Amino acid sequence: MTASKELRIGAHLIGPAHPPFVIAEMSGNHNGELDRALAIVDAIAETGAHAVKLQTYRPDTITIDVDTPDFRIGDTHSLWGGENLYKLYERAHTPWEWHEPIFARARERGLEAFSSPFDPTAVELLESLGVPAYKIASSEIVDLPLVELCARTGKPMIISTGMASVAEIDAAVRTAREAGNDQLIVLGCTASYPASPSESNLRGLPVLAGVTGTLVGLSDHTPGIGAPLAAVALGAVAIEKHVTLARGDGGVDADFSLEPHELASLVTESHRAWEALGSAVIGPRESEKEGLRFRRSLYVVEDVRAGDEVTRGNVRSIRPAGGLAPGDIVHVLGRTFRQDAPKGTALTWDLV
Repeated sequence: MTASKELRIGAHLIGPAHPPFVIAEMSGNHNGELDRALAIVDAIAETGAHAVKLQTYRPDTITIDVDTPDFRIGDTHSLWGGENLYKLYERAHTPWEWHEPIFARARERGLEAFSSPFDPTAVELLESLGVPAYKIASSEIVDLPLVELCARTGKPMIISTGMASVAEIDAAVRTAREAGNDQLIVLGCTASYPASPSESNLRGLPVLAGVTGTLVGLSDHTPGIGAPLAAVALGAVAIEKHVTLARGDGGVDADFSLEPHELASLVTESHRAWEALGSAVIGPRESEKEGLRFRRSLYVVEDVRAGDEVTRGNVRSIRPAGGLAPGDIVHVLGRTFRQDAPKGTALTWDLV
């Protein structure tokens, strides 16, 4: 199956012929303050990123308030070890009444604004707000009824694949297509927080594109911007990174989030990486034409008269081009000049 050429999210065309679409994930980095959430939107807009993304759930739509081992994160988790799921989501969620002012601010600042829904009531809310796309989070890729519901809106879908097998990815993609939606971007993802670059397996992105027949991108939880830039070279058309105002402020996702100046670098450098891909051709570039004039060639380097022998003293390989190729020196040594030639004359066959 051939991957889609491009799709549109709001004002942005996304595909190999366009710069990478950079999505800034706010998640719980608002730290429970609407003013901070709006400040994050403003900071994202200043970086040149293309979209801000939320996560739309309430604690009781994603889990239940039970405190047994099944509902606790393992003690060894580097960020949330031992935490109760309900209390974690209570702390991290974005209140539903915040969505409208956050989305309004994003649109004012020229950003696309959308979200990851986690149940049908979240989809209902997001539809009422006119989102231009939906994101399926890694853990929800197996929730095929949710995938189908989002697909039936007719909006583009971005599907993260953290933890997913090829069969699970295929099932989600097929579900979306059977619901009449082929506007899909599938993101490579390592669903650990933070993630190690060594587990990113970015060489799998072309495989993912081949298996799904979709555009591909990267949802990245590694430190810095190295992994996303490498992903662009391997075909990623969209990059998602968590963003905060300052990691030192704390917050549920702060440790693996970019600060605004880092996000700005990602936008700039991912565009450069995409530009650098160019075309699959080898040979002189248009910008190198002037440089071609200053390659080495054979020149007369001291005044000579007709009948003089060609020697290494009066003919040398120097810059610029214009004379015989440097390798021709072995064919002209010992010959004689046909005519007088001043220093600085390009050596040509009619001179010897």
